[in-house]
Amino acid sequence: MSRVTKLLSVLLALTMLAAACSDDDSTGASGDLPTVVVTTNILGDVVTELTGGAVEVVTIMPVGADPHDFQASAQQVDAMRNADVLIVNGGSFEEGLLDVIEGAESDGVSVYEAMSVVSTIEFGSGHDDHDDHEGDDDHDDHDDHEGDDDHEGHDDHEGHNHSGEDPHFFTDPAQMAAAVDGIAAFLIANIDGIDSDTVTEAAEAYHGELEALDAEVAALVDGIPAENRVLVTNHEVFGYFADRYGFEVAGAIIPSGSTLDGTSAAGLAELAELIAEEGVPAIFSDVSASDQLAQTLADEVGSGVQVVELFTESLGDSDSEGATYIDMVRTNATRIAGALAS
Repeated sequence: MSRVTKLLSVLLALTMLAAACSDDDSTGASGDLPTVVVTTNILGDVVTELTGGAVEVVTIMPVGADPHDFQASAQQVDAMRNADVLIVNGGSFEEGLLDVIEGAESDGVSVYEAMSVVSTIEFGSGHDDHDDHEGDDDHDDHDDHEGDDDHEGHDDHEGHNHSGEDPHFFTDPAQMAAAVDGIAAFLIANIDGIDSDTVTEAAEAYHGELEALDAEVAALVDGIPAENRVLVTNHEVFGYFADRYGFEVAGAIIPSGSTLDGTSAAGLAELAELIAEEGVPAIFSDVSASDQLAQTLADEVGSGVQVVELFTESLGDSDSEGATYIDMVRTNATRIAGALAS
């Protein structure tokens, strides 16, 4: 073997050794962090922001997933059942994952429901006139829900019975701010060795961003006349938004909190009549779902009713206006204001 060949062999060996060491270091750094598995991509973004890199966040649902019918892969099920902790929305929002969540709890994984510390509302409560709630500070009182950590009894939601508590709290950033505080406290209390100072500092900073977002949304919708503060949506998802900012939820194409439920020709005809009678200028559909029914309804009503897409139960792509939770809420408020202000 020539000297050149020997030299090349040595260099190749050293290169492979360096690569192997680099891979080992990378794997070790990731493995040193506790693993927090989060079901929805909305909460995945929020948890990433509030933990400041103190944990490794694994998000189960990809962008565009419908949380009501999402089914986890075998690898995702394994991740949920072997997490240090598991964070879920709660209120049976993740309908296709309830068995997996229960299985993880049975395996000893600590599970936290984000909505356990928010001031929940009942489905349909947004159908009342909420003008007197605009800017109401008593939305910040979450004490009556603290301690309800697990919302025991997932089984009573089987069959898609969506009476009772509405799980879509995240349409109200003030409610999300309460959830952030609860999640941070849960992580610090349940993960050994977590950098509690980092989490506390990051959570406080993100809480402040959410307070600023709440004020920004209130300002964005402030110019909408009282008679125009009417929402018609794809399904019942904006009850908390309506309650916080003084809107009425007049109706939904799917009159339920779940996309798994259906609609009817008679129901759509009634909704079209309502839209025409109240002069509703816009129907709000979901970016992640087909707007065919919304377009059909708008065509039926006529009179210039527009269909406006909102980010409802999933973030958007990284290059979209709903790439983060804060972007999502701000964009929704901007689009609602643009459609209803005149």
